Amino acid sequence: MDGTKQLDQESVLRVSEVVIVTGPSGAGRSTAIHALEDFGFEAIDNMPLSLVPRLFSGPPTERPIVIGVDARTRDFSTERLWATIDEVSGDPNTDLTLVYIDCGTETLIRRYSETRRRHPLSENGTLLSGIEKEHALLEGLKERADVLVDTTHFSPHDLRAELARWFSKETRSGLSLSVQSFSYKRGTPRGIDMVVDCRFLRNPHWVPDLRGMTGLDPQVAAYVTDDSHFEAFFDRLVDFVLPLLPAYRDEGKAYFSIGLGCTGGQHRSVFVAEALAKRLAEQEWQVSIRHRELERRHGEDRPNQAGLP
Repeated sequence: MDGTKQLDQESVLRVSEVVIVTGPSGAGRSTAIHALEDFGFEAIDNMPLSLVPRLFSGPPTERPIVIGVDARTRDFSTERLWATIDEVSGDPNTDLTLVYIDCGTETLIRRYSETRRRHPLSENGTLLSGIEKEHALLEGLKERADVLVDTTHFSPHDLRAELARWFSKETRSGLSLSVQSFSYKRGTPRGIDMVVDCRFLRNPHWVPDLRGMTGLDPQVAAYVTDDSHFEAFFDRLVDFVLPLLPAYRDEGKAYFSIGLGCTGGQHRSVFVAEALAKRLAEQEWQVSIRHRELERRHGEDRPNQAGLP
C-alpha cells in the first residue's frame, strides 16, 4: 500500500477524544481537570464556548483533551453549552463525554467557609445566593451528563480515584460500564449506548404499600421478580449484553452505558438496573450504578471528608 494513502486512512480512523468537565464551583472541577491532565489529557480551562468547535475543525487531535466549563466561562449558558456539545459530538471523528462534578449545598458552604474564598457569583449577596444562582445556571446539565460524580463525601484522593476508574489508561480494564435507571416521562438520558424498556413488567406503583418505596427495597424487588415475564426477560438481557462487552472493549471503546427505563424511574427500572449491575460485576466487569430520578428526589448531603477546589 502506498505510504501516503495509508497515512490518510489512519488519519480518518483516528478519533479525537474530548471530555468537558462542568459543575458548581467548589465541587472539585479544578481537581478533576488536574487529574485528567495527569492521565495524559491536554487541559484547557474556561475557554469561551464559541471557540470550542474550532479545536476540532482540523485533523483529529494527537492527545485527548479535557475542557473545563463553568458559570464563569465567557458567553456561558446552558443552551449555548448544549449547542456546543451537539456541534462537536456531531463530528463522527470526535468522541465527546460530559462529566458533571456535583456536590451538596451544605458541603459547598462549608468548603467556602473553610477556605474563605469568595464565590464567583455571590457579587454583593450572600454565599448561599451565589451557590443558588449557579445551580440555576447549571440546571439540566446534571441529568444529561454522561458521567456524574458527587463529591459531597469525597476527598481529592477519592475524586482522583473515581476519575481514574473512568479515564486512566493504566487503571481501567479497557471498558467501564455505567448502568442507569430513568423515567421515560423525563426523557432518555444523554449518552446512553443501549436502552432497555422495563414498562412491560407489572408496576409496584399501583400497590399502595409499595408506592412510596423504590426498587432498592426488598419488597419491591420481590414484587417485580414474581412477574411471570421477569425471569425469561432478565436471563435473555444478560445473555444479550455479556457477549457484546468484549467486542466493544476490543474495538477500543472506553465506556459503555446501559439505560433501564420505566414510567416513573422509581421501581422497575431501579431494581432491574441493580440486578443487571450485580450480574455484570460478578463477571468481573467494572460497573457503576446511577438512578437518575432517585438522585433528584432523595439527594443526600453527607459529611465531607476534605475540601475540593
